[in-house]
Amino acid sequence: MTTEADARRTVISAIFGTLATQAVGAAARLELADRIGDGEADTDELALACGVPAGQLGRLLRALASLGLCVESRPDRFALTEAGALLRRDHPASLLAFAAFLTHDVFQRNWLNLEESLDTGLPAFDTAFGTPVYDYLSGRPELAALFHAAMSKRHRPLEMAAAISAVYDLGRFSTVVDVGGGDGTLLAAFLDRYPHLTGTVLETEAGVARARETIAGSGLQERCRAVAGDFFAEVPKGADLYLIKNVVLNWDDERAWTILRRVRDAMPDHGKLIVAEPVLPDTAHADTLNHAALENPYLTDLHMLVTIGGRQRTRAEYTALCARAGLRVTEVVPLAQELNASLIEVVPDIAA
Repeated sequence: MTTEADARRTVISAIFGTLATQAVGAAARLELADRIGDGEADTDELALACGVPAGQLGRLLRALASLGLCVESRPDRFALTEAGALLRRDHPASLLAFAAFLTHDVFQRNWLNLEESLDTGLPAFDTAFGTPVYDYLSGRPELAALFHAAMSKRHRPLEMAAAISAVYDLGRFSTVVDVGGGDGTLLAAFLDRYPHLTGTVLETEAGVARARETIAGSGLQERCRAVAGDFFAEVPKGADLYLIKNVVLNWDDERAWTILRRVRDAMPDHGKLIVAEPVLPDTAHADTLNHAALENPYLTDLHMLVTIGGRQRTRAEYTALCARAGLRVTEVVPLAQELNASLIEVVPDIAA
């Protein structure tokens, strides 16, 4: 039975969440975890390295200790915890770029206008900055680089490739198109695993150069290409497998439908589409939070609303969206929990 004290603790913890967010963001931008390193560090030493007065920095460090990111072994001596070490740049599972990106003023500012997005269904970002987020990033290379670094760490393409291969036989296909395939890491991993496959990465003019670098670096130029295009207008035709990873969720229903319809227009009747994205449960409650992925899908959903106008969806919502596009969902398979995604198999609805 929940007591009043438990209830108050839940509400106050949620209210204080934004304060913790800003403390972690400041630590990421100051690169405090890297400066503390493997041992202990003195507040005065850290303050000198950061260019921040020791009195103020000590207050931040104690706040981080209260969040479990470091420990104060004796007054003004701090060491990282296992959690705090994830904010180091050199940690193999580093969350530094993700923390710096998500807590950046450009993205946090949109949350102040959440009620506007709730009223309109449109991203508050467009109102605040006068342009959609991807257009905004294209004119700011440093922020765009931070975004791509954050998404790479968050989406973990190599782990995603292994997880998909564990539950889905790509060996029966010969050609694959990765629609909105980013830097090509996911498709390159599949082609490395299945030597008979050939593939195409479809990306924007701005993104295709990174995919070509990945393809060249993997030695896959003979079996893989990266082409620039607009998946709202056209998708490369004739592949027997199409792949979409974390793309549909970036868009509202109308534009998501357009992407799926373009895939349907491009694929033969025997082709298949696999979508690798989060799938929300039918009902929400605290136990549905994905602790293994360090992810609250419902807060992520709101972040997408205020930033890009996208949304996370349930199986029923994916099914309805695909049906409108002349496609039929045949299977939904959860992937490793820490990846926060499911594999959705989709085929052409010949009767549609």
